[in-house]
Amino acid sequence: MTVRLLDLTPKLYDYMLSVSSRETKLMARLRAETAKMPGAGMQIPPLQGQFLAFLVTLVGARRGLEIGTFTGYSALWVATAMPADGKLICCDVNEKTTAVAKRYWAEAGIDNKIELRLAPALDTLKALLASGGAGTFDYVFIDADKENYDAYYERALELVRGSGLIVFDNMLWGGAVADGRKRDPDTLALKALNAKLRDDTRIDLSLLYIGDGVTLARKR
Repeated sequence: MTVRLLDLTPKLYDYMLSVSSRETKLMARLRAETAKMPGAGMQIPPLQGQFLAFLVTLVGARRGLEIGTFTGYSALWVATAMPADGKLICCDVNEKTTAVAKRYWAEAGIDNKIELRLAPALDTLKALLASGGAGTFDYVFIDADKENYDAYYERALELVRGSGLIVFDNMLWGGAVADGRKRDPDTLALKALNAKLRDDTRIDLSLLYIGDGVTLARKR
């Protein structure tokens, strides 16, 4: 069966931004500053940030977790969408890039909603579970080192409540996951996780063609 896919041309993308983007000037400034930094390709696009904020609003998230924060753009969207008593725990290991994040969070007036933990994410997740965090999170966003995605997923599944949402970024990995010639560790890890999620009866699943591929996993 032939499937017709819409080509997302620059012109069409600009149109989408013009009719739906609600990115603030502060968010745009953060994006522009990040674009000049090493690793700028890790930055999610504005429509994806807005989509994450939309999801947080849909599930009524008051307690969230972000694994991989970089310069804080996605966290800025998410924390802004959370209620005044919301809390987003951000996991990262890079003090330099997260210093940029903290500047913008403070300027946006949402730094009181964000707790940054500078440590290997698996250590932070283990600590959260040890302190009684199981089943207490509404939302988890996974966007860090790809080889550990499966380990992050298993711990996130423990931490999130029933009907809570786990969101994965980069699940299409620039198309590499569909290219049998790609055998690097990151691609193989993502391919294995995609196959695992497909058959995982603990969740409801949807893989979306947004950005570099966004997977939504709702805990049953």
